[in-house]
Amino acid sequence: MKLGRLNHIGVATPSIDESIALYRDILGATKIHAPFDLPAQGVKVCFVDTPNTQIELIEPLGEASPIHSFLAKNPAGGQHHVCYEVPDIHEAKAWFEAKGAKVLGEPRIGAHGTMIFFVHPKDMGGVLTEIMESPAASH
Repeated sequence: MKLGRLNHIGVATPSIDESIALYRDILGATKIHAPFDLPAQGVKVCFVDTPNTQIELIEPLGEASPIHSFLAKNPAGGQHHVCYEVPDIHEAKAWFEAKGAKVLGEPRIGAHGTMIFFVHPKDMGGVLTEIMESPAASH
């Protein structure tokens, strides 16, 4: 397996609305997708297009959200994860596990509607890493 295209950078935020204003008014973003709830992952999501990737704004949906604990440690929000594409999600999972990396859970549908999983930051140089099946490869 080789490193795939950077699909997005996940940014946790206590307020998607405030973050949208920042990306629009300060950074000049012109393509901001409508926010939507992703209850299966406990988050509200909004994608901001950049010329070469996307920023995924993620806000917790309640106290049980995994983003809630991140924001407890980082009240202003911040970079949460990076996401790389792979052609086959199951092959990628097996590859990471064979390398001794801790895969967090089973592959599941992510915010783009394709299969994803996360690799524990301790095995990825301190960076929570999302692996996403390339939209072109989705079954």
